[in-house]
Amino acid sequence: MEKKFILITSPPACGKTRLAKRLATTLSDTVYLDKDTLIPLSKQIFRVAGEPYNRSSDFFQKNIRDYEYEVIISLGLEAIKYSNNVIINAPFTQEVRDEKFFEDFRKRLASYGAKLLVVWISATPELCKFRMKKRNSDRDKWKIEHWDEYIKGVNFSVPNLSEEELFVHKNSTDEEADEHFERLVKKIKNIK
Repeated sequence: MEKKFILITSPPACGKTRLAKRLATTLSDTVYLDKDTLIPLSKQIFRVAGEPYNRSSDFFQKNIRDYEYEVIISLGLEAIKYSNNVIINAPFTQEVRDEKFFEDFRKRLASYGAKLLVVWISATPELCKFRMKKRNSDRDKWKIEHWDEYIKGVNFSVPNLSEEELFVHKNSTDEEADEHFERLVKKIKNIK
């Protein structure tokens, strides 16, 4: 069986967690990792540094963001040694547009005999704002309070990856999500 490393990606509040958990319970021999699990550690870094908790701040970008990604990817690479499927739930908003990142990552995955699949969740800014308000998380407080400023820096366009490595998941409605989910599972099972 081909090992598969699946990145569930999109801007915040597009539906990554819902999709990733559903996929993790559908596939066998799967490790599920959520970058949000690292939030308690990053909150502590904000506290120790005396910085306000703002995951959109320059402080976060400079001192926390890339390290969270480094840790979650390292955990995923460790897991792929012992499992056939690894799912990482994280925005990867910068990485999905960085060809050098993917070039290096593909090589790392190849050394484990694993193939990459990026699942990009397609959603509108309005839907994301609605979902952000609904989930009512402190990590979104600054974003909602400064929506116009925040949304200017968010890229909702589909990443430029090969058809083989990319699946665009649409989930504006439950029916649409179910339809795309079935297509996604089929695509994963056909990865060679």
